[in-house]
Amino acid sequence: MTVRVGVEEEFHVLDLESGRLVPGADAVLGRLRGPGFKPELQRSAVEWNSPVHTSLEALRTDLAGARRELDAAASPLGLAVAAAGTVPFARLTPGDATADPRYRTMAEEYRRVSDEHLVCSAQVHVDIPDRDTAVRVMCAVSPWLPPLLALSASSPFWLGADTGYASWRTMLWQRWPTAGPVGCFASAAEYDAAVADLIRGGMISDPGMVYFDLRPSDHQRTLELRICDACPRPETVVLVAGLFRALVEDARLRLERRDQVCDGRHEWLRAAVWRAARTGLEGPLVDPETRLAAPAPVVLRGMVRRLRPALEACGDWDTVRLLMTEALARGDAAHRLRRIAEVHGLRAAVETIVAETRGDRGRSPAPAPVLRPVAAAGAPVRAPVAPGPVEAIGG
Repeated sequence: MTVRVGVEEEFHVLDLESGRLVPGADAVLGRLRGPGFKPELQRSAVEWNSPVHTSLEALRTDLAGARRELDAAASPLGLAVAAAGTVPFARLTPGDATADPRYRTMAEEYRRVSDEHLVCSAQVHVDIPDRDTAVRVMCAVSPWLPPLLALSASSPFWLGADTGYASWRTMLWQRWPTAGPVGCFASAAEYDAAVADLIRGGMISDPGMVYFDLRPSDHQRTLELRICDACPRPETVVLVAGLFRALVEDARLRLERRDQVCDGRHEWLRAAVWRAARTGLEGPLVDPETRLAAPAPVVLRGMVRRLRPALEACGDWDTVRLLMTEALARGDAAHRLRRIAEVHGLRAAVETIVAETRGDRGRSPAPAPVLRPVAAAGAPVRAPVAPGPVEAIGG
């Protein structure tokens, strides 16, 4: 059976003229006709849920189509949508929670944490046979999540200032009571009992507020990745989706063979997540196999090589290999946006996020063409062009 994959993307709503975050989600949603669009906690964000797909190319086409649809709905209103963990010109406006009883309760209970939840993420769902398997797979996959965060890092700015982080969204997100690494559970019953304890203890109101970096969905037969920033370039989402599907399949097969998939020691993971949020692809990551610091490209190339059998089984090897080569040549979005802001100012960084979300190239510091394994919707696939000195992956 081919394992299916789907994506949930969140988008900031901005004033087109100033680039500032505005509570315009209701107006944008009122103009959308396609399925899958819905409000988020804050009225400055819109969420889109993709259909499920077996191929990454089909997922890429859907991502591009949803972004075009959002742009078409927002533009006549003088608004724009932006896929990034944070946007430079956010503003704190308590009372901007969406008019939904659940969201209003969250705003009242969590106060400043809710008010400052001006962040967007990209979440990936992968089919899983049953909840017991999902919970056991979580333990094996969790050490590999910080490298996925580094790939997605797109939030260096907060309230008009450079934070020094590649993913400031991660630092804001970790203030929720259940955010962060999930830990190890022996069975779905054990995991569900832990969630029930959180609800009984008054820390959260319902299973939907379990914000672990990885979790079994409470309403679908999927495992859900939740660690990543929203990504300006849809190709980054496709790359993360392909890697996550391969991680899940690799872990599932190892469980079937009764291999040891985890030593039960995850106390280092929160620090590894911090490391990835701090420097993204530009600094070291914690290598999940050695638990030592190593350059991000070394960790990610090793990850792709390790996952090659699972990637080939899913039909994703060529696409993921080429997308990874492109990602390492281009750098993460956070550092690209920071370089643009240093030269052209923060407004130019906002314009770049909006343009890349829409599907335009926007400003880019990339010095040369890079590999293009997945074409933009409606555009011809160009022949790959080697990215110069950046090491290719695999062969």
